[in-house]
Amino acid sequence: MINTGSLGVTWITFACCLFSVITYNSRNAYCSHAANAKVYTEQDRQYWIENGKEKVTEKLKYVNKRGVAKNIIMFLGDGMSVTTLTASRIYKGQMEKRSGENEYLSFEKFPFVGMSKTYCVDKQVADSACTATAYLTGVKANYETIGLSASVMLNDCPGSVMPENRTQSIADWSMAKGKAVGLVTTTRVTHASPSGLYAHSAHRDWESDAELAKAANLTDVTQCEDIAKQLITRSPGMDIKVILGGGREMFLLNDTVHNGSRTDMDLVEFWKNDKVKRFGKDKSAYIENREQLLNIDPSKTDYLLGLFGKSHMKFHLNANANLQPTLTEMTKKAIEVLKKEKNGFFLFVEGGLIDAAHHVTMARLALDETVEFSKAVQQAVDMTSEDDTLIVVTSDHSHTMMMAGYPVRGHDVLSLSGSQGSDNLPYTTLSYANGPENKKSDANCGREDLSKVDTSNPYYTYPKLVPLQFETHGGEDVMVFARGPWAHLFSGNYEQNTIPLMMGFAAGVGPAANMNGGPAAFTSAGLSTTTASSPLTILTSVLLMTAVIRRVCL
Repeated sequence: MINTGSLGVTWITFACCLFSVITYNSRNAYCSHAANAKVYTEQDRQYWIENGKEKVTEKLKYVNKRGVAKNIIMFLGDGMSVTTLTASRIYKGQMEKRSGENEYLSFEKFPFVGMSKTYCVDKQVADSACTATAYLTGVKANYETIGLSASVMLNDCPGSVMPENRTQSIADWSMAKGKAVGLVTTTRVTHASPSGLYAHSAHRDWESDAELAKAANLTDVTQCEDIAKQLITRSPGMDIKVILGGGREMFLLNDTVHNGSRTDMDLVEFWKNDKVKRFGKDKSAYIENREQLLNIDPSKTDYLLGLFGKSHMKFHLNANANLQPTLTEMTKKAIEVLKKEKNGFFLFVEGGLIDAAHHVTMARLALDETVEFSKAVQQAVDMTSEDDTLIVVTSDHSHTMMMAGYPVRGHDVLSLSGSQGSDNLPYTTLSYANGPENKKSDANCGREDLSKVDTSNPYYTYPKLVPLQFETHGGEDVMVFARGPWAHLFSGNYEQNTIPLMMGFAAGVGPAANMNGGPAAFTSAGLSTTTASSPLTILTSVLLMTAVIRRVCL
């Protein structure tokens, strides 16, 4: 144990020294700026030098945070490829009447960036089920299977119920250490990505008992439970404290009253009764619209189930803002409910409609959903501390959208590129390698004359090379952004299944907890002192950084 008396003296000394360092450097920085008052523009070479020096200074000042992550928030942009990031930041800037190329999405400002490999065990190009198993359980799996090792093949119901084939997710790991868990998504809450948190299924489509029954000719379905039922009646799903998204039909009976898809039971009523029975009245709430969400009192609500659509929620550009909450609003409410937890929480937030828009090559909708996703990340940043909350932002896989041609700076990224092909027809800056066939192409299989199309229409489907029913995923690596305790672990290139193990290490939960003297899980009794950085260590780091900054920048 650290002596509390000496600790107080050390902290006072540290604070005084730090104040002197900051004052000294602020004074010198002011004098330096005063002496170099010229304002440079992008046409000046010095503009770019100064721009780069600012970034170097920013990086030099950053001290890796260690300690323990009391909270973890994982943001998943479904299908958010590198091209999607680039085009979305330009779209964001242009929506605000700027050129857009030098903009940042909120999470692109995070101090640490890496890349993850997204393939399934049996596929070069992944789907959202095998990837969810990887980034939520630490185990790579087969295409379209959830929460299972690669020992289980697609549609193998009997294999999926064998305990040795089932994976444990970071939800299990977090609950085992007394943490609360929540999930937020713009898709069905039983869809592939969120179900990786709580389900074990030999096919991602078995979301309700009716869907499971359709596979009776493929396997013995009597041994399995559908994904919605696992969420509501089995651990860890039944103990998830916040569940917000779409997919109401998967929980309700197929009758004239409920208009659901189930044939066995009303899972919403089961959820309500279960929470009252286990935790008493007035501790839980079921909601279906934005007004109900905004009126939830988080101080009085421990369990929250919100299903805001029969299937997926609507695209932001097409939604009734009075009825459907935004991803930001759902994220905010989830954090408000979960932050009461003394031992912290794990929250999974998915911007799932980025993927849905890409599959139909509606690029404007995909970019807009990405910007909405960025807003939700910023909301989480504003509500948490970098000292005790690890935020990780990534994607499960990419898409085939590409950005090409030579449009001039500031040109509308969603419009024609300004150039023509060898067929003397214009082409758009954004296009897809494959996707739904364009019925307007001429009879000679030539390209459509895009000078006659309205690319401002949110439902305009962008050109594609190979005609398919739906556009496919892409197979390249995806980005990972991180801030908070142990965020530096997320640098470099690594397998996607490493992500939950690194998150678990930072929080002291799961298989990688306590590796190499890593942090123990946060408890309401207080932090372990074995891994906390001492004031002397921090002061030394600050002084060293100050010396380096002065040498580089003055």
